[in-house]
Amino acid sequence: MNITQEAEEQRKMAIEKLNNIQAESKYLYILDPGHGGMKNGVYQTSGKRSPIWDDGTQYFEGVGNREVAKKVGDKLKDLKIDFAYTVEPTDATDVSLKERVKWVNELPYKNVILISLHSNGASAEAAQGWEIYTSPGETTSDRIATVFYNRFQDKFLDRKFRKDTRDGDPDKEANFYIIKKTVCPAILLENFFHTNEYECKNILMTDEGQNKIVDAIIESITFIELNGIPK
Repeated sequence: MNITQEAEEQRKMAIEKLNNIQAESKYLYILDPGHGGMKNGVYQTSGKRSPIWDDGTQYFEGVGNREVAKKVGDKLKDLKIDFAYTVEPTDATDVSLKERVKWVNELPYKNVILISLHSNGASAEAAQGWEIYTSPGETTSDRIATVFYNRFQDKFLDRKFRKDTRDGDPDKEANFYIIKKTVCPAILLENFFHTNEYECKNILMTDEGQNKIVDAIIESITFIELNGIPK
């Protein structure tokens, strides 16, 4: 859908904030909370939600993505690590992928890394696990993805990790628009399955589970800040 005037104003304000960045960190991290949020009780994205569980609860992916993005942003702010959002967590608008990519590609910075935040869904409830995507081919994004993969695996020792090691690294590759069309290194995180009852109710819908996701992201970013992107 087209971005609203309110969303456009928020994005202009974000650019103004970025113009005042004093390069406190090696990289500018762009947090991309996938899909739309909840506006006046109406979820802004079709699909992208869990079943209604037996206890009456339901998870909306775009809402959860914004919750995680906000928590990550708050921690990065405390750490004085530069970051920005493609969509502010308080903005429920389902901003189009084209608009998100255009905004990122127009940023006047060289050292940018995009982190697109999602959770997974499948028709079979048994589908489970965590995975990370980059665009096809051997790129800098692959090495960044490996940093994230390792930190998540350390945090979630009891969960399945879905990977493709045919090219020598654990990330999967796909032509997802947000990671294919951005000119900067870009990764897409599928933070477990909202269609799997255990992962949805014990990870995605709990503060403890969300905070472990956030901690894994922060530890990945701080590793890159301290050590650079692995060669």
